[in-house]
Amino acid sequence: MSSNSLDQTSTSGDRRSDILVLLAIAAAVALFHILTDNRYGFHRDELQFLSDARHLDWGFVAFPPFTPFVERIGLSLFGLSIVWLRLFSVIAQAILIYVSGLTARELGGGRLAQVTTALAVAFSPLPVFEATEFQYTSFGMLWWVLIAYFVIKLLKSEDPRWWLAIGATIGLGLETKYAIVFYVAGIVAGLVFTRARRYFATGWFWAGVGIALLIFLPNLIWLIRHDFISYTFLQHIHARDVAEGRADGFWKGQFLYDANVAAAPLWIAGLIGYLFSQRYRMLAWMYLVPVALFFAGKGRFYYTAGAYPMLLAMGAVVAERCLGRLPRWGRVTVESVWVAAFVFVSAVVCARLMPIATSGPLKEYALQHSEDLREEIGWNQLVRTVAQIRDSLPADEQAHLGITTANYGEYGAIEILGRAYHLPEPIGTTNSEWYWGYPTPPPTTIIVLGLSSEEANSIFSGCRLAGHNGNSLGVRNEESVDHPDIFLCGPLRFPWAEVWKRHRDFG
Repeated sequence: MSSNSLDQTSTSGDRRSDILVLLAIAAAVALFHILTDNRYGFHRDELQFLSDARHLDWGFVAFPPFTPFVERIGLSLFGLSIVWLRLFSVIAQAILIYVSGLTARELGGGRLAQVTTALAVAFSPLPVFEATEFQYTSFGMLWWVLIAYFVIKLLKSEDPRWWLAIGATIGLGLETKYAIVFYVAGIVAGLVFTRARRYFATGWFWAGVGIALLIFLPNLIWLIRHDFISYTFLQHIHARDVAEGRADGFWKGQFLYDANVAAAPLWIAGLIGYLFSQRYRMLAWMYLVPVALFFAGKGRFYYTAGAYPMLLAMGAVVAERCLGRLPRWGRVTVESVWVAAFVFVSAVVCARLMPIATSGPLKEYALQHSEDLREEIGWNQLVRTVAQIRDSLPADEQAHLGITTANYGEYGAIEILGRAYHLPEPIGTTNSEWYWGYPTPPPTTIIVLGLSSEEANSIFSGCRLAGHNGNSLGVRNEESVDHPDIFLCGPLRFPWAEVWKRHRDFG
């Protein structure tokens, strides 16, 4: 056998070994999440996805149809299981970790760069969170990372057929979260301002555009038929975020949350690396344009999180090459200091964002620092309280009972968790609930959730306090603080059709 054949065999063996290492990292992180994801309960957003999954359509007010469709599959396969329903988010993040490592390899990185990238992505706050709950952002991040990987394959191979994969992934992104249009703006800018502009003249590029539009078409038709209600929703949510200060701290979030803070030198080096690379400069625009647009438009910090894995990959490659030029003692020193800092930051990230413990100081620490984990507490208790109020009523009132909700968390809790108590379908006007309407004939006895005494009495007649919405842990979250009271009321003061015209809420 020739030496050239031996080199090729060795290289092939190294590549297989690298892939196995990346798969092992992704699998270990996935297992860690699977073992801890059932500590508390469903998040209010997850209850909305579960509710929407029971009303499948080609679009919803708050988001495109991909996420509820995935949740419907989960319900069909596993029933109402927190672990199994969150498994889809875990799988998405495992793929994201693996592809991020592959991205470093495509950029010329060795095993050190690939493993560093995979770990830096795995223990960044946003990916950690995205695997902890079932969110549409879990899949949104994956599409951003896959697009970057395919763009690198395109630029490296100069094979325009990669536009088909890019277009298909953009289409899936549009069916998941509309914010991907800002990433697409970065792709277009990258084409215009680099030598990659030559791809505009290829049929493969336009075929990719066609695939993206074809995948997005069902939701686009839904948007047209519903007067682009999702755009109205996004305007409302953006105005709320700005008014409540949720859009503050944009740049702070880029460093502390979108990527592991210990890896900040890596992603900064990655951005510089792309800027100085003639071949891959397009990816610098794919970061700079979305970040600039979201900052100018007062977007929230996590909207750009999907762009950081590609920066970390290039940064890890740059760091690997720089370390190779240092003497052994210098390389060991730099690596040791960085690993120590990274392990410490990663431990803090996991302790804050993951439901690792079922009790004790670690659980208290997580609930103190994570608003999202606090929002997982109390839903079963709310539904049980509503069922007890229902059971206390005379049979004739139970027969004409309705349950109204003021937000999608309450709606989803009654609809999904309330099935175990045989509660009636809830009535709500938030997001897509408005389209589902109210029952005919309308109820005459109504359990009212989410309103103050003044609000309840302005809409319903004869309201009285019937119970309290809290949780046995005493956790302060939106429900226990903002909506503590449950009322039992008589019929509406106005016709249902009139109330429906007045109340079309977004949240």
